[in-house]
Amino acid sequence: MTNAKQQIDATPARIEALRKSAQAHKYSHGHALILSGGPGRTGAARLAARGALRIGAGLVTLGVPGAAQMEVASYVTAVMLRRAGTADELTTVLEDARINALCLGPGLGMSDERASLLEVALKSGRSLVLDADALTLISRDAALFAMVHEGCVLTPHGGEFARLFPDIAEKLNAPAKTGPAYSKADATRAAAARIGGVVLFKGADTVIAAPDGRCCINSAADERAAPWLATAGSGDVLAGFIAGLLARGLGPMQAAEMAAWLHVECARSFGPGLIAEDLPEELPKVFRTLGV
Repeated sequence: MTNAKQQIDATPARIEALRKSAQAHKYSHGHALILSGGPGRTGAARLAARGALRIGAGLVTLGVPGAAQMEVASYVTAVMLRRAGTADELTTVLEDARINALCLGPGLGMSDERASLLEVALKSGRSLVLDADALTLISRDAALFAMVHEGCVLTPHGGEFARLFPDIAEKLNAPAKTGPAYSKADATRAAAARIGGVVLFKGADTVIAAPDGRCCINSAADERAAPWLATAGSGDVLAGFIAGLLARGLGPMQAAEMAAWLHVECARSFGPGLIAEDLPEELPKVFRTLGV
């Protein structure tokens, strides 16, 4: 990957990164922890967990508040369950060094207690996907914002990007008086450089940038159009895809690139009528097509 903007594609090296060795075991492929919100708010995290498991993480655990344990237990089977509704509980869960990737945000909530979970996760130094509510929490708290590190992948849509980086968004949205115009790629690069981590700026023209200036565009337009992704929960699955690939050992930029590409491929493979639950279940078909 060069510093030039590039379209993501399925090169042999990328495909090889998705394969599993016949001699490996589940812990060889990492352990992802997805944090959930409270009762009635667990669906988004469950979607992310399913995505992480389907994309090949060896183990996936949902960390839930005590009040939501029975709700989540009635839905999950292969996904494991741990109580992690407070900062102390999460700290205890993270004593297991085999947990190497976390995902926070889908359905998490935005209370002070949720912010304390985010602080623990950031301090842990693990690879980390920050999505949805976690992005809003960071945008409100300069101390949390400053804790974002090179192992983080932030996945904002346009509104979240504007809350996180209001000055960059203002420049992006301003009419161009002279050329060349300030592009979405320029904006995403600037955001990644500011936080020191990877930014995946969602949209039909998803742009992914690393703090060193690397930048890729994952287009879902023209021959790769995937309008069916405009459905509730699809972003939660994408967050889970990234977390699963981080758990498998891919770097933040590579994990974000591959997850975004596979996300579109799953939608294109399934076609009209897609809902978020279909995305993880379409992965095996896409993998077979790719020869994984």
